[in-house]
Amino acid sequence: MPWDDITRKQHNRDDLRYPTDLMDREWAILAPLIPPAKSGGRPRKTDMREVVNAVLYIAGSGCQWRALPKDFPPASTVRGYFYSWRDTGLWQTINHIL
Repeated sequence: MPWDDITRKQHNRDDLRYPTDLMDREWAILAPLIPPAKSGGRPRKTDMREVVNAVLYIAGSGCQWRALPKDFPPASTVRGYFYSWRDTGLWQTINHIL
């Protein structure tokens, strides 16, 4: 695929907060894969797109969990979701899709 003006515009990440953040069209593909909140208990307040963005930030930057920027959900929350997704194979699926 040649990089013409149209292709460059489609893949331009300049307007994203971090280069590793998901574009809207990427999130539209991944969102249905994220398991729903468990029934009962408190409703989920965590933005799951931000959790995925945080894991991608860590993978892309190599930073430690505790060095995750404050504009992401808490590192312990992100780490918990990542470990769960890793153990169930969901993270491998997400990586394959991206």
